[in-house]
Amino acid sequence: MGHDEQDLLARVRVEIQAEGGENRLVPLVASGAAAPRALAVLAAEQHHVISSDWRAFLALAAQATEPAEREFFTALAGGEGLATAKLADFAAACGLSPDEVAAHRPLPGCQAYPSYVAWLVLNGDPHTALLAILANFAEWGGYCAAIAAGLREHYGFDDAGCAFFDFFAEPAPDLDELGLRALREVLASGWSPERAFGPARLLHGFELMFWNTLAELA
Repeated sequence: MGHDEQDLLARVRVEIQAEGGENRLVPLVASGAAAPRALAVLAAEQHHVISSDWRAFLALAAQATEPAEREFFTALAGGEGLATAKLADFAAACGLSPDEVAAHRPLPGCQAYPSYVAWLVLNGDPHTALLAILANFAEWGGYCAAIAAGLREHYGFDDAGCAFFDFFAEPAPDLDELGLRALREVLASGWSPERAFGPARLLHGFELMFWNTLAELA
């Protein structure tokens, strides 16, 4: 594996961190301080996110011009599909019926993230989406690990109730490697990544907005 794609990711992550901001919800769940209502809204909002991202990743796979890039987005879509049933178990553990999840009115602050992923699809820019998603990958897994631990320790959730977060917290070295290979192929095609730094920062900001909108309920 070459160094160009790794150096690029490191540069983007430095820029993202320089923007500041913090996830205020995850520490509340990890410590048991979050209200159960916030967990229920998290489940309902994630239902909308998963549904949107699943379609978006398939569309990005269709737009991708490099084989590994197409494979990466296809793998992401497959993960969203697998996570759907696990998310239903989390919602049930939060006391929500399927009808209540369906009736939930999404919060703008929570849906900015998937809306922006869909914006990247609409603008036909899978390379930018690839870099932005990879740059934000590691944080999502860490958030899920902390939430799963908090749900077990403080809220009495069983393995089924935590399975959604366990799934994304589990290290995925093959997927990480595939993402780096995709980025290497894209760079080798002559694509210039500089204009993708802004979208990567936006995606990170929208993710923080998701969590912090929920933190206001917690």
